[in-house]
Amino acid sequence: MKSLAVAAYQRGDYVTAFREFKALAEQGDAFAQGCVGAMYASGQGVPQDYNEAVRWFRSSANQGIAFAQGHLGAMYDMGKGVSQDFQEAVRWYCLASEQGNSGAQANLGIMYLKGTGVPQDYVLGYMWLNLAAGQGLKDAIVARDTLAEVMTPAQIEEAQRLAREWKPKDK
Repeated sequence: MKSLAVAAYQRGDYVTAFREFKALAEQGDAFAQGCVGAMYASGQGVPQDYNEAVRWFRSSANQGIAFAQGHLGAMYDMGKGVSQDFQEAVRWYCLASEQGNSGAQANLGIMYLKGTGVPQDYVLGYMWLNLAAGQGLKDAIVARDTLAEVMTPAQIEEAQRLAREWKPKDK
């Protein structure tokens, strides 16, 4: 059933994909729950509903699914379906980042860069952006390189060392 949902999604048949993912999600499939959340968030195959997106992302995220944790962090970051809460956004981004989720790593890097929800820290901002950039995330590459322009060589060296030493955690 999951392969049917994925295939439908990949061919752009979002109504079928949503129906298949929702059936799996209601049976407790954590990945499918995250997919249902994403489809509610974007309005693919179903009317856009941020409250439902948050509900499904939370179910999936609480089971350790990194992409759902990252999306839930973004919902808190933007205040969509929940009250805006930067500390909660950082908490969810951290959980996803620790599993190697590039989007969450980039978002966490931006939070450190701006000092949003965490104390401003260019070294940690660069480290997280560098990790996301290393996975090919173009926005992270641009943000990292822009941040480097206001950092000292010692700060950049420290951030690069931290990025080299970083290892993902098992969920």
